[in-house]
Amino acid sequence: MLPPMQSGRATFEGYVTNRLINFYVRRSTALGLPIVEHAYISLTGKIGPKQLGIYDDAQIPGLTKLAQSIHALGTPIVIQITHAGGVANKKVIGTTPAGPSARGKNRKLEKTELEKIAGDFALAAERAVRAGFDGVELHGAHGYLLNQFFSPLFNKREDEFGGSLENRMQFPLMVVEKVRDVLKGKLLLYRLGSDDLAPKGTQIEDTVAFAVKLEQAGVDIVDVSGGMCGSEPKQLRRIKGYFIPQAYEIKKAIKVPVIGVGGITEAKHADSLVRDGKVDLVAVGRAFWKDSQWAEKALKTLKT
Repeated sequence: MLPPMQSGRATFEGYVTNRLINFYVRRSTALGLPIVEHAYISLTGKIGPKQLGIYDDAQIPGLTKLAQSIHALGTPIVIQITHAGGVANKKVIGTTPAGPSARGKNRKLEKTELEKIAGDFALAAERAVRAGFDGVELHGAHGYLLNQFFSPLFNKREDEFGGSLENRMQFPLMVVEKVRDVLKGKLLLYRLGSDDLAPKGTQIEDTVAFAVKLEQAGVDIVDVSGGMCGSEPKQLRRIKGYFIPQAYEIKKAIKVPVIGVGGITEAKHADSLVRDGKVDLVAVGRAFWKDSQWAEKALKTLKT
């Protein structure tokens, strides 16, 4: 499968372009599942100038064209929806970024704002359904808002949304519930920040407990990646499949399918991860970025 990767091919207002559609069409032949790059659910949740958006009904026609173009290949398609929270770009959003806690130049989100943001996630999911996507993925990794609430490195709140592990799960689970209610049977994926790679950050035992809660809340697939350390932590880059160990620990604790990722570039390696029961699906990112024909070549390799 193709994990969500920021391509910078949308308009400045976050609308789909033909260039963006072509990016996914070229990579979706012989592919199990493409997940479209992180689409921001509200104007305050944007991180990049040409990031894809899903914050307005006017974007539905372009998103529909994207979904239909991939379906024409016989391939399903999911879109990742996100809010950048405290790492949103002030120059891009035109206001002070807000996250779980006041941190640096960020302000703290009030409880009433949490309800609004959870509602914005649900509205974005509704747009994805109307556009014909087969599901949505909630971005709870790489230091974005849902991950910020889960991680003790970022979440310093003293109310019911911060402090204990149980409390730090509350806002992400609220979002899961609201999104689940509007999906009409479509897939719900959660990209889970499994490890902050920091002594006082999220540890794998925390994430396993969270994955169990996500499964109970109705998540269909858990997509395991990095937490506050990001998607390509420097200390792990030379390891092939660097987030597979975390994915395997999570897979042992839940019954829904688990996606593994982390510098996977070789077809036989990817195949062995599934055959050996480490993960159920394998995400290949940078290799696909460099070679849009990676899937076709992988098929040929595995058939020989």
